[in-house]
Amino acid sequence: MKYNDIKIGDKEKLNHVITSEDIEKFVDLTGDDNKLHVDEKYASKTNFKKPVVHGMLGASFISTIIGTKLPGDGALWFSQSLEFLLPVRVGDTLTIFAEVIKKNDKEKIIELKTDIYNQNRQIVTSGFAKVKIVEPEILVSEKTNNIDTKDKVALIIGGTGGIGRAVCIQLAKDGFNIIVHYNKNKTLANEIKADVEKLNKKAIVIKADILNDLEIQEMIIKTLRAFEKITVVVNCAATTIPNIKVQDLLWSDFLKQIELNIKSTFTIIKEVLPVMLKNGYGKIINIGSYSVDKPNAEWASYITAKSALVGLTKSIAVELAPKGIRVNLVTPSLVNTELTADIPEKIKLLTAAQTPLRRLAISSDVAGAISFLASEKSDFITGENIRVNGGQIMI
Repeated sequence: MKYNDIKIGDKEKLNHVITSEDIEKFVDLTGDDNKLHVDEKYASKTNFKKPVVHGMLGASFISTIIGTKLPGDGALWFSQSLEFLLPVRVGDTLTIFAEVIKKNDKEKIIELKTDIYNQNRQIVTSGFAKVKIVEPEILVSEKTNNIDTKDKVALIIGGTGGIGRAVCIQLAKDGFNIIVHYNKNKTLANEIKADVEKLNKKAIVIKADILNDLEIQEMIIKTLRAFEKITVVVNCAATTIPNIKVQDLLWSDFLKQIELNIKSTFTIIKEVLPVMLKNGYGKIINIGSYSVDKPNAEWASYITAKSALVGLTKSIAVELAPKGIRVNLVTPSLVNTELTADIPEKIKLLTAAQTPLRRLAISSDVAGAISFLASEKSDFITGENIRVNGGQIMI
């Protein structure tokens, strides 16, 4: 019986006739051969005049009713008080009653009133039991059986960027329907949509300025109108990184990076959260930066924002984990995209030479890591930072 199926006032009972064989088995099991229980001659010289059945023999049927009836399978009986009120004899018919009188929802514990009556309707034993309900663990495959792969939906923020485009295609290959978010490049967004549809998956394109809360809200509304759910959100939006010396930095430079990396990410998560909570499942994947681990000079505003994104990801992951929502970070090193096109070739070559795998990351490397985090294979991973850097973290 599941904990949620048990109600205060639920009752069960069972009957048992005490026999000499019961006493013999109890003595064999426990070694308690007290003459008061087994020797008629000895017992005749006491106030009881006849052998008295072991009190715990009668009480043992409380275990029977708990283990087989209320609550039954999964019962962990951990506390019992007992008062032995009247003696029990061989031939007596015992009726064991159990009634639920309290429930502790947080611990999944029930408290039972346990009474044992004889054939004369006299209470011979009375007490209270506490039982924890231990329910079987649900396998990951069972938890996700209700998630039809045909219905998986991925919202890719910044879907027209180098990494974003690779993620759209990879997740479509993985069986996701795709929302390609863009801000300026509608032509490219439609090209990506066509590429997704060639993979026999549905796709829509949605324009939104993610620095505008109202446009984010409208984007989520349009997504839910089209697909009715959002399984995965990948925050791929990026911008060029300004090189600014400390003495030239303004607080507004920090705010620009915080607006993009923190405020917009937070707002997107907040807007998709209700649908994920309703489904009891979801994946949120943010994109970090290797510069948090290996800072570059003149990137203070950018690195500050990306460092904050690590904290945001982990703190939200802790809070949402019990709700079935996983939040993770993918942190690539220098990736060959349009965003890094202005970085001098000398720096790229030097970075590749210093990487154990001797090359720069490409967009499909990052998309591969995101593919794993978006899949059911990563369902026991949350709050993690998956570094895609060719081994640079080891240096």
